[in-house]
Amino acid sequence: MLDMRSVSKVYRTSQVETHALRSLDLHVREGEFVAVTGPSGSGKTTFLNIAGLLETFNTGTFQLDGQDVSGLSDDARSQLRNQKIGFIFQSFNLIPDLNLFDNVDVPLRYRGMNAAERKKRIEDALGRVGLGSRMRHYPSELSGGQQQRAAIARALAGTPRLLLADEPTGNLDSQMARGVMELLEEINSQGTTIIMVTHDPELAARAQRNVHIVDGAATDLTTEPRLVAASDSDSALNLAPAQA
Repeated sequence: MLDMRSVSKVYRTSQVETHALRSLDLHVREGEFVAVTGPSGSGKTTFLNIAGLLETFNTGTFQLDGQDVSGLSDDARSQLRNQKIGFIFQSFNLIPDLNLFDNVDVPLRYRGMNAAERKKRIEDALGRVGLGSRMRHYPSELSGGQQQRAAIARALAGTPRLLLADEPTGNLDSQMARGVMELLEEINSQGTTIIMVTHDPELAARAQRNVHIVDGAATDLTTEPRLVAASDSDSALNLAPAQA
């Protein structure tokens, strides 16, 4: 589903050069649930933005679902992102002036779907996360856990192949966080690939694999770290040391 090899990202200003990712190698198979951990400033957000086609990278290769995204135009990246990727954010990112039905509807409109197809997808997605009876409620009328479920429904309505979750339980108490995690596990069991960035070790331990990013390089904490050749496509995670 996702194959990054020697991916590097450098942010440059007139005076400062910041290496956010350093030859990062990561392979995620279809249907996996991978937790990504690491300290603040380690490169987790940059990795997630590149994985979600929200940012480009400087060197290396990146294939998403078998397609090389390196040379895609902005429009082609947007189209691929809309078709295959769903996003879940820590802050929910629901539009406060829209009810849940209309919040889930917003990204579907960009696909040019007809009203009947959108309605079916919205109702199915909200029902799937247990909010079928609240689709006419506004975000302010819901608990934090319910708002995050609504955000998950918005992502699911687009039937993504890959779900990217950025601290999806960061604004929730422990009980609500467990409920959201159980929902993500259920979604994953039905075939959706999930990559979740989290600071919560309890939640990370529930994922199938735990990848730790430090100084822009990745280490798989699930297996014994080892160096591999670039041609080793059977490895669940290719490891490379950070380059100076």
